[in-house]
Amino acid sequence: MSERPPASPRLPGLLYLFALCNLVLGTGAFGLGGILEQVAADLKQPVQAVGQNMTAYAFATALLAPVLLVLAGRWQRRTAVLATLGMFALGVLVSVLATDLSTLLLGRVLMGAGASFTPLAAGIAVALVPPAQRGKALSTTFLGMSLSYVIGVPLGAWIGLAHGWRWPQIAVLVLLLVMMVLVWRLMPANVDAPGSSFKGLGALLRRGEVLRTLSMTLLYFIAIFSVFSYIGPVLLSLVPLSPAQLSGTLVVFGLAGVAGTLSGGWATDRFGALPSLRVQLSGLLLMMLLVPLTKGLYLPLLLTLVAWGVCGFGM
Repeated sequence: MSERPPASPRLPGLLYLFALCNLVLGTGAFGLGGILEQVAADLKQPVQAVGQNMTAYAFATALLAPVLLVLAGRWQRRTAVLATLGMFALGVLVSVLATDLSTLLLGRVLMGAGASFTPLAAGIAVALVPPAQRGKALSTTFLGMSLSYVIGVPLGAWIGLAHGWRWPQIAVLVLLLVMMVLVWRLMPANVDAPGSSFKGLGALLRRGEVLRTLSMTLLYFIAIFSVFSYIGPVLLSLVPLSPAQLSGTLVVFGLAGVAGTLSGGWATDRFGALPSLRVQLSGLLLMMLLVPLTKGLYLPLLLTLVAWGVCGFGM
């Protein structure tokens, strides 16, 4: 009789707490996409201008988050995690209090800086598990971001359409404070994970494989967010939807993202990162080409979004 292979060790419980934090951050970051028209009407600005809130968030994440990670490189990991969550919470508060577009964009910049929590948590996740579990650890940590599309973004769109766009952001602020308390209580102060620094950055950026990876990541996010920043108006321009149908469509997209996140981690551990990325990127490219062709056809649009979610979040 053949013996059963030994069971894989369980992932640290801290990774599930990080997933919850990413769920709240993802809801705050992307929740305005479905209710842009309400935000624009309240601030008396065109939808196109208000959509730049995601541009402000993305630029802050790209430019400020790496600097903050380095500045906090020598801090205890729990202190660094709490600082990034606190920065994001401050940005949400500023956004909630905004009465003009400039203040809203300032809040989004602070949120983008606080989004450095996500790579910080990813680095801790990788450090806490053996190499064979790194794909699973990362997919678990990022699972919360995918779940934000299932739970947070559709629920936020429904609440925002019914009661005003500020209320979903207020809920995010309250949940962030809860997450900070949980991190303070449950995360050990002496987690053994390396911090970041600029040491060796020049040599690293001269490596072709590093530049290719950074370039692909940049182009990937430009492609994704140039569409998702306006996901509500985009969907409504393709197929007329009621508020409930719009929220339901976002839920299905989020479920596809969850499936993509989990399958992406499994595929990385099973087949390797590059083969998995080739399949996912090819599928994502095809789906984005097909989206404009689904105008007036709800079921093809939904199926295209499902495939988009699986491939996009898998990456």
